[in-house]
Amino acid sequence: MRIFLLLGAINGFLSVALGAFAAHGLKQKLDEYAIGIFQTGVTYQATHALALIAVAVLIKLFPGSSTLNWAGWCFFIGIILFSGSLYALSLTNVKVLGAITPFGGVLFLIGWALLAIQAWKSAS
Repeated sequence: MRIFLLLGAINGFLSVALGAFAAHGLKQKLDEYAIGIFQTGVTYQATHALALIAVAVLIKLFPGSSTLNWAGWCFFIGIILFSGSLYALSLTNVKVLGAITPFGGVLFLIGWALLAIQAWKSAS
């Protein structure tokens, strides 16, 4: 539980810091398209930071749930792949980095599906 709370808090912090960096520090260096790509990474990182915190709370309610544990790791690795590749793409303009992004997106989807499975299991 503690690891997902920590990862959620760190990623929440980073998403705010990176969003501010994009709005103020990158505005003069990147075009609007690249800023939009960067901001998409920030949005998904912030959203999934909250998902990590939710997983931490749910693990407290359902200790020993491997479903929740897997969901947390999917969210975290999804942040790295999805948001990380968008940050790198926007800063370097290396288009091949965009090929990594969908893998992070799939991990996000799996994480949400695992949360749904946990909800279904705990309701029965």
